[in-house]
Amino acid sequence: MFRAVATIVALLLLFGCVTSPPVQEMSDARQAIQAAEVAQGDRLAADPLNDARRFLAEAERQIEQQAYGPARLNAVRARNRAALALRTTQTNTN
Repeated sequence: MFRAVATIVALLLLFGCVTSPPVQEMSDARQAIQAAEVAQGDRLAADPLNDARRFLAEAERQIEQQAYGPARLNAVRARNRAALALRTTQTNTN
């Protein structure tokens, strides 16, 4: 009996993590995009910055549809592309 209850609780916890909105990932992506924009990413790293914006927009659409897993993945992709844009701007200005 204890094992069944523990299994159910574990599954509920896992399900809760998977279905929660990717709030932190979205925030990280927005901050990374903003940092790249401030560093003149539009001029010095337009392609990765535009990719980051597209991934973020897709993540926002997925959140509206409550597709939180794919939204989390796209938010992380957006953050990574924005980070690449920022590194590119820093390399090009040094």
